[in-house]
Parts: sequence; structure tokens; C-alpha cells
Amino acid sequence: MSIAIYPGSFDPPTYGHLDVIRRASAIFDKVIVSVLRNSAKTPLFSAEDRVKMLSEETSGLPNVEVVSFEGLTIEFARSCGACAIVRGLRAVTDFEYELQLAQVNKVMAPEIETVLLTTALEYAFLSSTVVREFASYGSDISKFVPPSIEKKIINRLNEINEKNN
Repeated sequence: MSIAIYPGSFDPPTYGHLDVIRRASAIFDKVIVSVLRNSAKTPLFSAEDRVKMLSEETSGLPNVEVVSFEGLTIEFARSCGACAIVRGLRAVTDFEYELQLAQVNKVMAPEIETVLLTTALEYAFLSSTVVREFASYGSDISKFVPPSIEKKIINRLNEINEKNN
């Protein structure tokens, strides 16, 4: 069985992330979407919330599992028995970073390949940072995220605004 992990912070999950997940699920027997818990950052959503959102959005893909993890991605991949780490490329600017990461991971775990999937053209500009930024100004983000996630983003930003006022 070929197992791949697709790691990221997914804060929040976007249509671009979901596109990569769908495409990876057609390539591998099992895809483990791996939500990074990073104590050094203050995310908009908790890791548990991000796992729940991604689980809901990928429920129609029977070979996709969503979990959270912390630590080195390569060690997590190894612990899952993964043969590959899936990464998305939006633009040429992503390539240098992803290449360096792939090369380091190959040194650390030669048995695990990095598979770079180019993002569909309609999502090439999209990042979680863009979504958070636009949403924080009340802009329409319906073209960036599914409706259920859009609602959660708006609710979360309203909670933060209420707390800060």
C-alpha cells in the first residue's frame, strides 16, 4: 500500500489545499493530511479545529485521513510508513524552498520521496495568509474557501474582534 502525507498548517484550509488533497488521493492508496501543531505560532484556528474542517471537507474521499502532528515532518512521515511527502507548488517562488526541503528530507530519509504537485491555475495565487488578510477586512472570501469554512472564519474573526473591543 502506498501511503503519502500532505503536511501543512492549513490555517485555514483553502480550495487550493483541497485540490492537492483530491489529486494526491488519486495517486496514492492512502493520503494522510497532516496538520502541523506549531507552538511558536498563534494560528487563527486550533489544530483540532483545522483537523475537523479538513475531515469534513474530505469526507467523500475514503482513502484520506486527517491528523495533527508536531515535530519534524520527515519523522512523522516515517512513523506513518509513508513512501512520499506531497507538497503543493503555486509559483516558481515556492520551488526553491520546496527543493531545499526535499533535498534535506532525502538525506534524512532516503526511502521517502517528495512529490510536488503544481496547484491548479485557478488557485495559483491562493494562500491561507491571503484568505486571513482578506477576511480580516470583511472582503468576500467565497472564491477561496468552501462555504462551511468561510462561515467558521467569519465567526472566529468576530470572536477575536469582540474580545479585543
